[in-house]
Amino acid sequence: MQRDEDLATIAAFYRRVQWTALLLGIGWLVWLLAPILTPFALAALLGWLGDPMVDRLERRMSRNWAVTLVFSSIVLLMLLVLVLLLPVLEAQVMTLVDSLPGYRDWLVQTALPWLERRTGLQILAWFDPQRLFELIRTHWQSAGGIAAVVLGYVSRSGIALLAWLANLALLPVLTFFFLRDWDLIVERIATLVPRNHYDTVRALAQQTDEVLGGFLRGQMLVMLILGVLYALGLWLVGLDLGILIGLVAGLLTFVPYLGPASIVIFGGLAALVQFGDWQHLLGVGIVFTVGQLVESFLLTPVLVGDRIGLHPMAVIFAVMAGGTLFGFLGMLLALPVAAVANVVLRHLGERYRHSRLYAGDTPAILLDIEQMPPASDEQAG
Repeated sequence: MQRDEDLATIAAFYRRVQWTALLLGIGWLVWLLAPILTPFALAALLGWLGDPMVDRLERRMSRNWAVTLVFSSIVLLMLLVLVLLLPVLEAQVMTLVDSLPGYRDWLVQTALPWLERRTGLQILAWFDPQRLFELIRTHWQSAGGIAAVVLGYVSRSGIALLAWLANLALLPVLTFFFLRDWDLIVERIATLVPRNHYDTVRALAQQTDEVLGGFLRGQMLVMLILGVLYALGLWLVGLDLGILIGLVAGLLTFVPYLGPASIVIFGGLAALVQFGDWQHLLGVGIVFTVGQLVESFLLTPVLVGDRIGLHPMAVIFAVMAGGTLFGFLGMLLALPVAAVANVVLRHLGERYRHSRLYAGDTPAILLDIEQMPPASDEQAG
């Protein structure tokens, strides 16, 4: 009997080692292929988000027609956004380029002297043009001269631009195939799950799909609404770069506190450089306050809620860790991976609380009673 238990323990240990090795191997492979996996990951994300709509339409028409309708709607929506935003963004970028000398002068003539008077540090010495020229010339010489630096930069930029264009061209094609074959892909993945774990994996997958799907769809709407709200508010304040700052702040809303911080920092800096008075700073503060009230009391409770169940610090860590390990691909997959990990950890915690390791000699029924919330006075009476 003891021998059988020992053999079962050893077998379980080796199974865990095999699963750990498999997961590490997959992670290593993703790290190697991260540059080319980005369009696949983004297309899979779009296919996953659009699949529920395809499934609803499939009740009234064939899957191919449903996929074509949903895919056409996604493409038309993206084209509409590009047509509306590209001219505005182009004008904003040109305004930013034209404004850079003004920001430099404000930094050297206003901000740094004010800091020197308050701190007593000789900050302007670090911005001496001759010193900067010597530093640049030294680095260029150590890198093989200006020609080599410029040539290397142009080559890297050209290759990066070609790769970006190739990924952009692949995205609609991959999205169409993911939309069409999503159910087939899920079915084939399900056949690879060990049969003795199938019910558990299926339940966890359904829970993750519900939690993460609702969160991402709601978060995208929150980002869009806040971007428009911030851009319109800063434009009404009179900031030349208000639309650009507002749209960037809306996109950064998916990282907790980063979107509001960008409004305060970049909006406040733009107001100081452009106007230099407290009235426009107050206007930026009003836009920030209105945006936070709308997000906290209307958008997030209605559209997002607490579906993902992650603490803001966990979200920030997931995005930063994903970006550090896998670049843009990691940032793209950070929240889905974090949501899956959160669901799995909850499941493992529940199993641990019902295990003999946690309970010891205490009967399970007593543990369930101990974990029940205390009764109110009315219930006790």
